[in-house]
Amino acid sequence: MSTPAAATASIPERIARVGEAYRAIREELARRVVGQERVLDQFLTCFFAGGHCLLVGVPGLAKTLIIRSLAEVMSLTFSRIQFTPDLLPSDITGSEILFKDPATRERYMKFLPGPIFANILLADEINRTPPKTQAALLEAMEEGQVTIGGVPHPLDRPFFVLATQNPIEQEGTYPLPVAALDRFFFNIRIDYPEREEERQIVRRTLAPALEPLKVVLSREQAIEGLRLVREVRVPEDVLTMCNRIVRLTRPQLAGRPGFVKEYVNWGASPRGVQTLVLAGKARAMLHARASVEPQDVLEIVRPALRHRLIRNYHAEAEGITPDALINRVVRTVRGEPEPSRKAGRWWERWLSRARKGA
Repeated sequence: MSTPAAATASIPERIARVGEAYRAIREELARRVVGQERVLDQFLTCFFAGGHCLLVGVPGLAKTLIIRSLAEVMSLTFSRIQFTPDLLPSDITGSEILFKDPATRERYMKFLPGPIFANILLADEINRTPPKTQAALLEAMEEGQVTIGGVPHPLDRPFFVLATQNPIEQEGTYPLPVAALDRFFFNIRIDYPEREEERQIVRRTLAPALEPLKVVLSREQAIEGLRLVREVRVPEDVLTMCNRIVRLTRPQLAGRPGFVKEYVNWGASPRGVQTLVLAGKARAMLHARASVEPQDVLEIVRPALRHRLIRNYHAEAEGITPDALINRVVRTVRGEPEPSRKAGRWWERWLSRARKGA
């Protein structure tokens, strides 16, 4: 993509080359990662959209393997930080150290970069460290640089953060506030593998050491893909759909569905619309299309919005997930009928069963 011929090629031709590279990346990753096609697609969509991911899943589901393999096939530097309660901001960003010149015996300060200076950063269990340390990472994600001693230090490009959370253990954690969650482009859920996939995983762990992955995309080509995604066209009807989906999540606005008023405290901000549009452009580019289709948005609407919907007590008590609410909003936008469901809330159904028992 970065050859002179590629530079003079038309935008559709350059997008087609990105689509070929995307298929090659998926094929190469399949040599090491079993299953998780949906997660890989969302990872790459987020990466080429220039965002950052929050990945929620129990330990042992190959989160580190996936992100390390992604860095390997794109010839990018990789770094991993294990977040702990005693982690300091300087442990992430780096710090200035006092050195002494052996020849002149003169003392001077020198900046030693921290692990954040990498193309792909795995922030493992980000909710196990205090808010001050979390803020150091979140600021770097937003600004693309860290400031030490009043001197800004730009981060490497591309810069992609994958932060993980364990949904099971909540003791001794520092939950991310709503404003911090909104900094993440996607909230990706990773599930247990299917039965045959799990059997294949076991076979691979018993096999000899895995061969290195081939480099499919260079760092320069990855940066070009990040620029090219902005050239993907968004039809007016797709933009209108994205805008309507997000506006229908806000219970304070007129015209919102009844279930939104009943179960949602706060809906998605304008950043939600920006995420839907940009993620749709990235997905269209990865599938070698120069224009966004409605299906591109529908494929990424849940990871784009699930962490931006603030449910109320009734939704939590009834076990209604953000994904369920997003699905109902999408059905409303598409004019589809609501699926049949048991009448009444949980306490109304309980009371009905109690009366029948009496």
